[in-house]
Amino acid sequence: MKQITILGATGSIGSSTLDVIARHPDKYTVYALTANTNVEQMARICSIHNPRYAVMGNQQSAAELTKILSATTTEVVCGDQALAQVAEDADVEIVVAAIVGSVGLMPTLAAVRAGKRVLLANKESLVMAGSLFMDEVVRHAAELIPVDSEHNAIFQCLPSGYLNNLSEKGVTRILLTGSGGPFRELPLEEFDRVTPAQAVAHPNWDMGPKISVDSATMMNKGLELIEACWLFGMDESDIEIVLHKQSIVHSMVAYNDGSVLAQLGNPDMRTPIANALAWPDRISSGVESLDLLRVSRLDFEQADEIRFPCLRLARDAFKQGGTSMAILNAANEVAVENFLNHRIKFSDIPKLIEQTLQQINSSSADSLEVVLSADTEARAYVHQQLAEAGLRLSS
Repeated sequence: MKQITILGATGSIGSSTLDVIARHPDKYTVYALTANTNVEQMARICSIHNPRYAVMGNQQSAAELTKILSATTTEVVCGDQALAQVAEDADVEIVVAAIVGSVGLMPTLAAVRAGKRVLLANKESLVMAGSLFMDEVVRHAAELIPVDSEHNAIFQCLPSGYLNNLSEKGVTRILLTGSGGPFRELPLEEFDRVTPAQAVAHPNWDMGPKISVDSATMMNKGLELIEACWLFGMDESDIEIVLHKQSIVHSMVAYNDGSVLAQLGNPDMRTPIANALAWPDRISSGVESLDLLRVSRLDFEQADEIRFPCLRLARDAFKQGGTSMAILNAANEVAVENFLNHRIKFSDIPKLIEQTLQQINSSSADSLEVVLSADTEARAYVHQQLAEAGLRLSS
């Protein structure tokens, strides 16, 4: 029986993970669940899964949850230290890193440093501190298995031992697929009028608001490009982004003998989660098997960096190196938050990110302190620009 901590249990990845775990009570049990402030949902899932610990983002939320769970055996705690403790506890074998955004970096690192099997859905950990993060994975012999559907697809299509030099294994190219989001065919002149409600309505995937907006701008694919570079040791020039509106082919790997291996499946996050939980074995995920006759066709097209400038910004940030990727991520998080709160236009998101990358100097990302400092500086800069534009800022 493997004990699991889920960092970010109330989000879409956390919910899907709990669904898979519930199908295999003989294999997995929940050790700890964490959330930010969603007390109602946390109370519901704690009552179902009975974790030893429930970690909340602040004392008020923890106090509310404690009152609701007073008749249970779950201990409610809060704060960054508690997050790290449930990630590194000796009783835990698997940690699902599903906290959205930069706040997921430190607890994910805690799990890595404890040598856990880490199911990585928090792409920001690698975007912000890729080299440092991967060094820690190797140093502490952690098992890092990607949960993002694209990276898990690549993982499944690669030979074992992917941390080795892939070119020696015959890998020549990675094809990273993306649906293009809800605006892949929207006239460019209408981007100024896109609303948050439109941006979060993804045609294929059920995701949280921040990731849905990232998908709409295709920054999500840009971040995934950076993540793939660090995960698989590939240069950005060897990774091609391909639009695939059906979200059936989740990514592909090309080999020097002319073979292209692809992982296909219905667009449901329970598939990569089940793969990562059980690897190298297989378990049922609850997802219906793909019926290719019903799908009938698969379409692919080149990604347009004029329509989606965030793709270019992400690729350029990786090429520049250093703290550029932390700056990119921080500027994007602040811009998306302000868009979701109706304070800027959809088309302002890439403009703010590019301006921030131009104005904040990148430095060598040789320590976490340097990376976190760049993150703070970039956020402050974007807030300043919005304040000077007379906009009421998000907290």
